[in-house]
Amino acid sequence: QLQASGGGLVQAGGSLRLSCAASERTFSTNVMAWFRQAPGKERQFVARVSFITGRTLYADVVKGRFAISRDSAKNTMFLQMNNLKPEDTAVYYCAAQIPGLTSIRPSDFSAWGQGTQVTVSS
Repeated sequence: QLQASGGGLVQAGGSLRLSCAASERTFSTNVMAWFRQAPGKERQFVARVSFITGRTLYADVVKGRFAISRDSAKNTMFLQMNNLKPEDTAVYYCAAQIPGLTSIRPSDFSAWGQGTQVTVSS
């Protein structure tokens, strides 16, 4: 349902742009998000965007460095990551918010993509 891509290996201070494509936006949600999960840690919210209003929400740890956006016509979401840090290293996942739910807990999201690895070297 969701296909994340764009990960890779980058040096600290570098940039990457992740993409998340939906085969078709058959689910009724209009809100999608990025999460990440580092080895041995819980899945962590990164950013969220509304496909209708464009309204965004960011985790404090990425605010000012990451930018989430969407192309509603193409059912695609992006995450521009700048000034990357080694602690940003994780598998990044995109997901769709379950209609009617509003929190940023992973349990409020579904249709998880397979994830894309982001590795930031120091």
